[in-house]
Amino acid sequence: MNAESDERAKVSESAADTPATGGVTTEAPVAEAALGSRAPEFIKRRRTLHLSWQVGVFLVGLAVVGAGVAMLVLPGPGWVVIFGGMAIWATEFVWAQLVLRWTKRKVTEAAQRALDPRVRRRNIILTATGLVIIAVLAGIYLWKFGFQLPWNIRR
Repeated sequence: MNAESDERAKVSESAADTPATGGVTTEAPVAEAALGSRAPEFIKRRRTLHLSWQVGVFLVGLAVVGAGVAMLVLPGPGWVVIFGGMAIWATEFVWAQLVLRWTKRKVTEAAQRALDPRVRRRNIILTATGLVIIAVLAGIYLWKFGFQLPWNIRR
């Protein structure tokens, strides 16, 4: 995963693009949160307390991500919970912040592509075709066996 190198490349590109006018640009700045720990200052000042804080955040995030992974096969919103765990990790760890930014960017790009009229038309056609196939198969089953469940059919 090249999320960290992508972020570094953006920082170096933006530094190279800054005009020689003392850093003043005419474009509106993009508000992006700084990378790093969001722990309170009194926790950051004490190394052992900060390390304990990081271990706690990691364990809570791990529990949430683990629950999300379990929900992928069990009933529940698995991916939402996994991203929630990543957001918990992102409050403390730079690697999680970079992964979360990359994920948000990709989800936004996918949403934009999904709004494209050609893609929407294709998806509607595919869905309608799939529903017609399922309806035909259900009709054939009902015509042949009636309203009997498959495990109750006797030949």
